[in-house]
Amino acid sequence: MTTPPAPASRIPEAVHRRRWAILGVLMLSLLIVVLDNSILNVAIKTISTPAPTGLGATQSQIEWAINSYTLVFAGLLFTSGLIGDRLGRKKVLLGGLVVFGVGSALAAESGSPAQLIAYRALMALGAAFVMPATLAVLMNVFEREEQPKAIGIWAGGVGLAIAIGPITGGALLDHFWWGSVFLINVPIVILAVVLMVWLVPDSRDPRPGRLDPVGVVLSVVGLVLLVYGIIKGGELADFTGTAVLATIAAGLVVLTAFVVYEKRSDHPSLDVGYFRNKVFSAAMSAIALVFFALMGVTFFSVFYTQSVRGYSPLQSGLLLLPLAVAQLIFAPRARLLVDRFGNKATTTAGLVLIAVTLTIFATYRTDTPIWLLEVNFFLMGTGMAHIMTPTSVVIMQALPREKAGSASALSNTFRQVGGALGIAVLGSVLSTSYRNGIEGKLGLLPPALRHTAGESIEATLGVAGRLGPRGKALVGPANDAFLHAMHVTALCGAGVALIGAVVVALFLPGRPSAGRRQKPEQELVGAAD
Repeated sequence: MTTPPAPASRIPEAVHRRRWAILGVLMLSLLIVVLDNSILNVAIKTISTPAPTGLGATQSQIEWAINSYTLVFAGLLFTSGLIGDRLGRKKVLLGGLVVFGVGSALAAESGSPAQLIAYRALMALGAAFVMPATLAVLMNVFEREEQPKAIGIWAGGVGLAIAIGPITGGALLDHFWWGSVFLINVPIVILAVVLMVWLVPDSRDPRPGRLDPVGVVLSVVGLVLLVYGIIKGGELADFTGTAVLATIAAGLVVLTAFVVYEKRSDHPSLDVGYFRNKVFSAAMSAIALVFFALMGVTFFSVFYTQSVRGYSPLQSGLLLLPLAVAQLIFAPRARLLVDRFGNKATTTAGLVLIAVTLTIFATYRTDTPIWLLEVNFFLMGTGMAHIMTPTSVVIMQALPREKAGSASALSNTFRQVGGALGIAVLGSVLSTSYRNGIEGKLGLLPPALRHTAGESIEATLGVAGRLGPRGKALVGPANDAFLHAMHVTALCGAGVALIGAVVVALFLPGRPSAGRRQKPEQELVGAAD
């Protein structure tokens, strides 16, 4: 019996030889984009301090320094993936890195909160072109059988960046001024650009078709309106206001118009037929739901460690290390479980584990042993690794290699919108629960201070600090109200993770039979037709 010849490699030999070095450069580019999002959280307190220490930014201005980035980033992700597929992913990556570096340098020298908000938006413009392109280049330098391993390492890099951001930020703020958290990006950008020019090959869709300006405009406008409405609802802790509902509804209407237009277009920027593939749609949903749950919970865990437990920003960052370590260990190895048990079992187990860890959050008290928090973060990272790697592989392999930029951009868009929803909705649950819990304890305060003190645990403790000895009576009730609010929010997050587990258990493929594993190339693509 003759052995069938191995399929010819579609990757040039010179590129194949340096593929792991290319992955290293892609991860360096990705690292600064993801790291910058998590590094800013640590600097919030310093930036809100009056000059010369900070900028004297108000709570609303701080939120918009974060949200201006999210808004531009989520709004442009899909479009940037299309442009990368058309013009060349290396060119788009280089351009995005340069814009990100310039934005970082300007943000570091901001003279007012308004300038910081504007320069953060400029950074997001660059980042939107970097993130989808890293995964798209990866798909074009690794053969199909090595892609799961490479995507696993890529996903581990995302986890590492999320965790080392607060540690790096805390260390910089201990020794330098607040602008250093942005300036640190500039030398890394320069190094990444030099290495990219030297090592990374360019790739593009050989048949990009005609431009689809109407589809591009509809996708940007729809995403921006939707994310803005979500952010505004979270900021006001009220999703029932006319302005919030109208903005979210307008976003959904425009996105519906985008889908209808793309279905009828003979040159669509997004082939909505891919969503008829239940596997592809389930993987997308899983990514959005896990980031909804995780981003919302990570947001309140910072207040738990700093405000309730009294840890410094640097110590709080170090407490997140087990989450990163777990991702670094398990993300590259998740494919081994997929090979043995299939995507369905691996991803469902990961989502159930996330739900369990979020439920454990609902048991935390002011004196919970810190080792329990560390073990829980490690388990959370383990669950995330076994969700991100399999779903990313399913999504990237469901579309032809030529459409890698669009596939990556779509998964990143779902991740960003899911994360923005998580922070906004679960943040709103936290805020409302906290206000309900603390309101009855604020009767002794002057009416003018009562509303401000009920906004958050930080606001209550700030008012208590200004009142001196009289304010100490507020610290215990503030901690109790926050813990109750955190428990409610954690259980909501756990419920969302379980919904995700049900979706992937129903629609992701099980373990393929030996016969089916022989012909992977058409497997998922054919399901989309």
